[in-house]
Amino acid sequence: MGRATDDIEDLLRRHAPQVLGALVRRYGHFDPAEDSVQEALIAAAEQWPRDGIPDNPRGWLIRVASRLLTDRLRSDEARRRREETAAALTPADALVAPPPGEGPAGAGPSGLGRAPSEDDTLTLLFLCCHPALSPAAQIALTLRAVGGLTTAEIARAHLVPEATMAQRISRAKRAVRGTQFRQPDARDRDQRLAAVLQVLYLIFNEGYTATAGPDLHRTDLAREAIRLTRAVRRLLPHEGRVTGLLALMVLTEARTPARTGPDGELIPLDEQDRALWDRTAVAEGIALAEDALAQGPAGDYQLQAAIAALHDEAKRAEDTDWPQILALYDLLVRRSPDPAAALGRAVAVAMVEGPRAGLAEVDALTETAGTAGTSGTAGQRNHRLDAVRAHLLERAGDMTAARTAYRAAADATLSEPEARYLRRRADRLDR
Repeated sequence: MGRATDDIEDLLRRHAPQVLGALVRRYGHFDPAEDSVQEALIAAAEQWPRDGIPDNPRGWLIRVASRLLTDRLRSDEARRRREETAAALTPADALVAPPPGEGPAGAGPSGLGRAPSEDDTLTLLFLCCHPALSPAAQIALTLRAVGGLTTAEIARAHLVPEATMAQRISRAKRAVRGTQFRQPDARDRDQRLAAVLQVLYLIFNEGYTATAGPDLHRTDLAREAIRLTRAVRRLLPHEGRVTGLLALMVLTEARTPARTGPDGELIPLDEQDRALWDRTAVAEGIALAEDALAQGPAGDYQLQAAIAALHDEAKRAEDTDWPQILALYDLLVRRSPDPAAALGRAVAVAMVEGPRAGLAEVDALTETAGTAGTSGTAGQRNHRLDAVRAHLLERAGDMTAARTAYRAAADATLSEPEARYLRRRADRLDR
């Protein structure tokens, strides 16, 4: 039963964005559509384990969610609430609900029209990254509607109270209410695409290294981010940023089998058994990285993919081409003020010029982080800074300072596997 339940949860997670996209495309009301989809998902989670998975699970979800949404739109209260804005903002046919009992995928003119496809998920991504929303709202709404994270999970990822995140998501839904469900025009596509890619990368990072909780890796999130990025690339096959991001994700995810030990303990990159890496994924990622660099000027994702490819190409940690990695980081930090890129460059400096040179770079970054305060992303950055400082101090032979830095990093992280790893490193230096 446990395995069957997990399979159903995976199925629901995979179909939910497409079902929501289909309803929003047809009816034009994001907030009530999401509520209806959530109710349909709850109904499926209760019925499918008992009655079996239907032959067309996506069609089942669309049919049930459509009926629920139809009831909402037909109620007097819902009609009054929408009449003031829907006429001006919604296409003429957007409020024509299918008759009860109709509306599954592939229905005729009275149903949802064409069958839902990945295009609905992509258009939903663009809707969630609407320019009317702040970057924080774009990320939160996409993680909720497309990534499938709960409000609590999104709040932990952003280090804010759950109530604050709930309000942010509610405001975002209100802001896109009435927006036509279509892909952006050419003139604003680049800006919208940049926001979409940023959100997809955040979803992947939350999956690859969970910011909080007992698990290091959340396979569902990482795979969903890769799936969606593949879908974007199918739509935009010659866009270097998209190809670069997909390459970066694939190359990073390829190391997953070697990232943890038998008891779930974290294993750092330089200590991993590289024979466990997914070599098929590595080959695909390297080919994608090469394609990305050939698709125009190298941007942030292309450069990060090239760095990941150099790591994955090395058969042993000592074979890593650190001078080339440092050169790529030099290009990356000149393009972007991203603290993670600057910290990666500090590690590369240490590997090329020695740990003391790397520590000087980390100290400079620490001063910058200190001016940003200790909340929000700065808090996360300080934990990474302390972890890198600890490794470099250990390499430099300063064991007392290294122990202090390891323990400071362990106290700062919300990830239990990371905290255990850092404390073990500190305890090892006591011997």
